[in-house]
Amino acid sequence: MNIHHGTSQDHQWQLPETSVPFKDGPGRTAKDFETWVKLVTRIYEIAVLNGWSKTKTAEQIGMPTSTFSGWYQGTYQGRFDRHNEAVGKYLALYDRIDEGPSVPQSPDFLQTHAARVITDTLFAAQIMPALVMVTGAAGIGKTASAEHFAASRPHTHLATISPHTRTVHAMLTEIAFAVGVRSHNPTRLVRSIGERLERKGAGTLLIVDEAQNLVDDAINQLRHFVDQYRCGVAVLGNTETYSRFSTSVMDGSKYGQLRRRIFKRVKIDRPRKDDLLAFIKAWGVTDQEQITFLTGVGMKPGALGQIDMTIKVAMINAAGDRKALTLDHLKWAWENRDVEGLG
Repeated sequence: MNIHHGTSQDHQWQLPETSVPFKDGPGRTAKDFETWVKLVTRIYEIAVLNGWSKTKTAEQIGMPTSTFSGWYQGTYQGRFDRHNEAVGKYLALYDRIDEGPSVPQSPDFLQTHAARVITDTLFAAQIMPALVMVTGAAGIGKTASAEHFAASRPHTHLATISPHTRTVHAMLTEIAFAVGVRSHNPTRLVRSIGERLERKGAGTLLIVDEAQNLVDDAINQLRHFVDQYRCGVAVLGNTETYSRFSTSVMDGSKYGQLRRRIFKRVKIDRPRKDDLLAFIKAWGVTDQEQITFLTGVGMKPGALGQIDMTIKVAMINAAGDRKALTLDHLKWAWENRDVEGLG
């Protein structure tokens, strides 16, 4: 929040006289008076701190200026309880915004069954060295496993492909950045990358994530690195990546070399229930009804990612209610994420 100190608006603000209680009546009890004293003090502090005029402050609260002025001075002739409530709600919102957004943090990397299969495959590619392919549905943990492996293993490089880097040259540029090559000569990119990946007896691994975006010639270029520079290469992608290089499309000579060079192919079509339960537990969810609901969410396309986002939205909503996470919060989060076709 932008804070402004010492503005010309300060002189408009003086704390009202609070030594004389209200005239008693509906919405004007001793308790209402006590609440009003606390609220006007806090409003005074916020308005002066931000340099707001009374008109600006009334707008922030959503109250007519004349009504706010009477409420603030203590001269308002109507019910104070309702305006106290409106001001109290605004102050709660102000404090939440002023503290900054608090987004729940996902659990640290979790060694699920899928993660173990993926990391074992990456390790094999590095020590052989060899070309491996890991494909599967979204949300099973391919990227998280690759990032964890790259961060914890020496001589491992991770390049992520997007639709804009799908061609051979664009892919090479992305890989060059990942391995620390700064070559401005396009004709030397392959050699410069290869020389960086080539480590005799040390085992270097290049992980290429989101490989479903690559054109066929780009994937064939990855095979070239394995053959010529004796490095490991792991191609990670969605289920489409596997189908493109399955037996039916790899019969021709164009794919023959690729098929021969793939040391291992791992295909994970759906998440295991024990992986979902482990992830839910890592979030700290222990209520059985919530676990059952989130397991159902995880069985839908997106798997762990769906659980992760649903819990985050639900926790933010629960925090706004000043309540612990409930099943209703989770159901509300799932419904209001508007995940088309997954309801």
